This record gives sequence, structure tokens and C-alpha cells, in this order.
Amino acid sequence: MTQSSNFNPKSFAVIGAGPVGCIVAAFLAKGGYDVTLCDVVPDLVNAAANPGITIEGAENIVNQPVTRVLTRVDDLAKYRPDVIFVTVKATATPLIASAIESFYKEGMYVISWQNGIDTELAIASVLGKKPVMRAVVNYGCGLAGPAHVRMPFHHPPHYIQAIDPASEPAAVAIAEVLTKCGLGTENTDKIVSMVWRKGILNACMNPVCAITGFTMAQTMKDPISFQIVDSLIKECVKIARANEISLGWDFYPYSVEYMSHAGDHKPSMLMDIEMKRRTEVDYINGKFIEYGKQAGVETPYNITIRNLVKALESKF
Repeated sequence: MTQSSNFNPKSFAVIGAGPVGCIVAAFLAKGGYDVTLCDVVPDLVNAAANPGITIEGAENIVNQPVTRVLTRVDDLAKYRPDVIFVTVKATATPLIASAIESFYKEGMYVISWQNGIDTELAIASVLGKKPVMRAVVNYGCGLAGPAHVRMPFHHPPHYIQAIDPASEPAAVAIAEVLTKCGLGTENTDKIVSMVWRKGILNACMNPVCAITGFTMAQTMKDPISFQIVDSLIKECVKIARANEISLGWDFYPYSVEYMSHAGDHKPSMLMDIEMKRRTEVDYINGKFIEYGKQAGVETPYNITIRNLVKALESKF
């Protein structure tokens, strides 16, 4: 039974001014909350302050300014936000957690609003479990320009869970704020299963698109690339079940059906390769390799696809 909460968050920080971060920042700012957007790239955050964040597609917001912008996480110490959303690439998570540690105080909460498996554990290894939460986000997005987001789909609800059960009331309060602002969010006790279900979809689609240059729709329609996707799904499901992660008996047909309706959308890993940026493959396929080894399951497809993505990265 969910406990009642006296936690009433008023100020929020979003670390990462990419499309995922801009969306949550814009919705919170539109809802009237104090929002600080932080990113090391000045051009990204400056546009979010003036003229503001624009979202087009499944949701539409025009020139929504945030309260303030920063280019250093350390500077958040001046504002003591009640809640921090971490929306950076998974590979930057340990560095961000270390920066937050320098000003963290009891009663502050940090949410991994990211792709990948175990990102919340990377934060908790620095801050402890009590303040850390994990979310699963159900929208597609890409940057058309600084603070200008294209959002091809939005399928709420989103889900959030505290790592420490004692922090569940705060997770409920945060979910209520997000829902009030238009990002329908629910508290759950099944976040690990949800993270893995989404992680498998990402592990099967993102790297194949990154290597081939195909959109999601092209990948599913091409018989050769689909064969790779299909083999990755089956391997990832085997790894999950060997680690006693609940996916549901119908996950395989669900995943094929879901990805078949993804549309001509470029997943983030393909966009990273096109922009010559490091990808999150270590927190996606790399995690399936790690958990496969833990359970004694061979992972040839994940190893191959991870190494091909890393080979592309090595050219940057």
C-alpha cells in the first residue's frame, strides 16, 4: 500500500539539454515550476532560456522558457533543487553522480530518466540508494536544433520507482507533479521488468539501425536486417529469463509487433553515429553481455553487434 507523502517538490533541475531533457524541462516549466536546465554545451541551454523550448509532433509547445540555465552541474549547489532529472547519455552517468555528490543534501531526489540498464545503480553507488529513482520513458524524440525537439510519438504513462522502498512516497509525489504538467506518470513496483523490456527493444533495434543507417521502419521491413533483430530479441529474452527477470509470457510477439509500428524514426544510437558521438551501446548491448556471462548464457549476437558499433565509434 502506498504511503502518504509530505514531500511537495517545487524546484527541479534537468541535467542534459538533449531532446529527452528538453521535453521534461519544458513540461515542468509550462506547469509553473522552477526549472534549471544544465548542459556543458552553452548553445543548447541558452536557447532554452531565450526564446525557450519548442516541441513539435505528438506534443506541441512553442518557446517555453525555463527558469534558468547552467553549464556546470556544480553550480546547482546555489539553487538546491528538490528533484534532479538525469537525462544525459548513460556513459556520462558516473561523472554526473560524482558532481551531484558535492552538493547533495538529505531530502533531495535524483531520477535516472535515461536509456540503458543499471543507470540508477551507477548513481546509487555514489549517492546511496535512498535518494535515487529510476524511470521508464515512453516517447520518441530528436533534436531539430538547440531547444527544438521533434517528438514523433508519445505513449504515456511513464513509470517511476524509488530504489529504496522508504522513498516510495516521494516517487508518488513526483509522479503526480509530472502528470499534472502533462507527462502522465505512474509509480510502480515493477521498474526492473520495465527497464529490461525496454532495454531489449533498444538492444535489438538501436544498434542495427546505427550500423545500417536504416530507420526503424526500414530495419523491420528489410528481411536481412530483420533476421538480425529477431536473433537479438531471442538472445536477450534468454538472458533475461536466465537472470529471473520477468518479461511476461508474450514478450516476443509483443516486441515484434511494437517495433513493426515504430515508423520512420531514427533511434538515438543512429543519430549519435551520424553526429560522430559516443553511443550508449555499453549500457544496452554491453549489459546483456554482462548479464549473460553472469548466468552462463552465450551472447554471440550481442557481442557482435556491440563490437560493430564500437568499431564505428573508433573512427571518430
